[in-house]
Amino acid sequence: MGTPTPHIEAKKGEIAETILLPGDPLRAKFIADKYLDNAKCFNRVRNMFGYTGEYQGKRVSVMGTGMGIPSHAIYTHELIHVYDVKRLIRVGSCGAYLPELDLYDIILAQGASTDSNYADNFDLPGTYSATASWDLIYRAYNYCLENKIEVTVGNVFSSDVFYNLDETAWKRWAGMKVIAVEMESHALYCNAAYGNAEALTILTVSDNIATGKTTTSKEREVGFAKMMEIALSLL
Repeated sequence: MGTPTPHIEAKKGEIAETILLPGDPLRAKFIADKYLDNAKCFNRVRNMFGYTGEYQGKRVSVMGTGMGIPSHAIYTHELIHVYDVKRLIRVGSCGAYLPELDLYDIILAQGASTDSNYADNFDLPGTYSATASWDLIYRAYNYCLENKIEVTVGNVFSSDVFYNLDETAWKRWAGMKVIAVEMESHALYCNAAYGNAEALTILTVSDNIATGKTTTSKEREVGFAKMMEIALSLL
């Protein structure tokens, strides 16, 4: 597949080797406007905005991926295999399963369990454990320690279902020490492993299933400064 792809209109070389991946394209625009110098838009297809600029003199891109494994998988596959992206850092929101996790707490997703069959695409003779890249998670964790940012590291659940009719399902995942739910990381970790790229998901708690606490969509768009600080430290 050459450039542009059906989903990304960038030319070769317009996307940096390191990219930040929020789900919301408006959050990608917010990140570019707030954090990047000389940011230029490389994608507007389907309003899935993507930008490349500089942060403290280092080249970096940011792009939305949409919601769910199918959408995320399309963009990360093309970024890795067509645009030669080497480091993919998902920055997103999640619902906490642990009552002790509060709104805006930071999670580093060490692994991503799932109810998706996405890994079947790779025709593996068993069940694949989708995990983050050690170098990225190690550096992110140490940055948090050095800067006194409270962080939780653990297994998250990448769900194909947002409105789960089984209202007890989350408790069973929590019983297996899965700490939060989101909808993309399993595909990210699978695609990165297959494409010999590095990947990490950094999450901010936007709601807590156990306690019922929640944030607004506007707060989720602009209120995740700590998560961005950690992600940009990995450049």
